[in-house]
Amino acid sequence: MVYKFTILSDEVDNFVRVITIDSEAKFLDLHNAILDSVGYEKNLMTSFFICSDNWEKGQEVTLVEMESSSEYDNLVMEDTTLEELLVDENQKMLYVFDMMSDRVFFIELTEIIPRKNLAKPECITSEGKAPIQIMEEEGSAVIPKVSVDENFYGDEDYELDELDEEGFGEMNFDDSSLFAEDPKF
Repeated sequence: MVYKFTILSDEVDNFVRVITIDSEAKFLDLHNAILDSVGYEKNLMTSFFICSDNWEKGQEVTLVEMESSSEYDNLVMEDTTLEELLVDENQKMLYVFDMMSDRVFFIELTEIIPRKNLAKPECITSEGKAPIQIMEEEGSAVIPKVSVDENFYGDEDYELDELDEEGFGEMNFDDSSLFAEDPKF
């Protein structure tokens, strides 16, 4: 049998890939076909999740064997055939290609073609540009250095050497004027 998968992205509206692959192929073969169709590097962690009709994650198939506390078996792409887990048209899967940002492709088994075999996977439709493979993590942006000079916060009398390594001034707790009542309050 031959499986025809339609692959979509929620990040790029016109992105579509359709891949045909033999039902006896491994998940690793589908993984490689997807990455080839979008031009992604193959050295990053990825996973497939078999999903319900509502896209709720079920069984995971990982690129490498990992310890799991999940209720499902630990399945690895190179050891698991597609037909072991996919038997019905319209079966849904998620393909997580960016684990750090939890970004996915939505995959649907759109057709099962009986009495046919394929020697290798084939991308038969390629429309739209794929989203970037790795999203930059929040907080990883370079923070510009603040120029701290004698006009810091408009204080002409400010002395740079009053700051400690973290940029905070030292307090003198012996100065009773620090704790005096402020007449404005």
